[in-house]
Amino acid sequence: MKKSVITLFAIAMVAFLNEAQAQTVNEVLDKHFKAVGQEKLSDVKSFYIKAKINQMGMEIPMEMKIKIPDMFVMTAEVQGQKVIQAFDGEKGWMIIPMMSPDPQPLEGEQLKQVKQQVKMVEGELYNYAQKGSTAELIGKVNIEGKELYRIKLTSSDATSKDYFIDSNTYLINRVKAKVSSQGQTVDVEQIMSDYKTVEGITMPMKTETKSPMGTGSTVIEEVKYNEKFDETIFKQPAK
Repeated sequence: MKKSVITLFAIAMVAFLNEAQAQTVNEVLDKHFKAVGQEKLSDVKSFYIKAKINQMGMEIPMEMKIKIPDMFVMTAEVQGQKVIQAFDGEKGWMIIPMMSPDPQPLEGEQLKQVKQQVKMVEGELYNYAQKGSTAELIGKVNIEGKELYRIKLTSSDATSKDYFIDSNTYLINRVKAKVSSQGQTVDVEQIMSDYKTVEGITMPMKTETKSPMGTGSTVIEEVKYNEKFDETIFKQPAK
């Protein structure tokens, strides 16, 4: 009888601690959503982003157009030629002039990454449970003098990312994840900075990416919301 009582007490304590942790995760995330203007962000129907990518000693101008819920096209100028990646809601395609002037299908990991570009607008943390993901507050860590909440997000396919949220501003400081690249799994770290608020939505103007392949950065120069796009820009052109 005594053992049964102890067992029931232990089960109750585990349930209590799990519930308390879930509330803490949601509390941190609610403050994060308020900090970034998530409510306004969720009402946006399209995005235009102009940026520069700095990688391997090159500065690459880039434009991105996104139409919610699932259309995306990115154009980058590489060595004087336009490289295009796109998803029209059903299939992905790309044009890399250095390889071929004709559009080629996007498949596998490349297609998955392009699809994620649209999802990343809303953010993976928002409505994470509805997306089949789980979020766990691991605790607080100190990185470069900043106290950050570490939240582990695990998606429905069992892949996970660690989000580090500033305990003062509740903005994302960095994200760490394992990413498949060229048949290998590598550690990738993205560091967000230079946050600015445009039309009530706060987002990082600079993202630095670190991986075994090197370090690069993306600097946003302009962002516009609810621009009207002709849907033909997302469609694969005829060969």
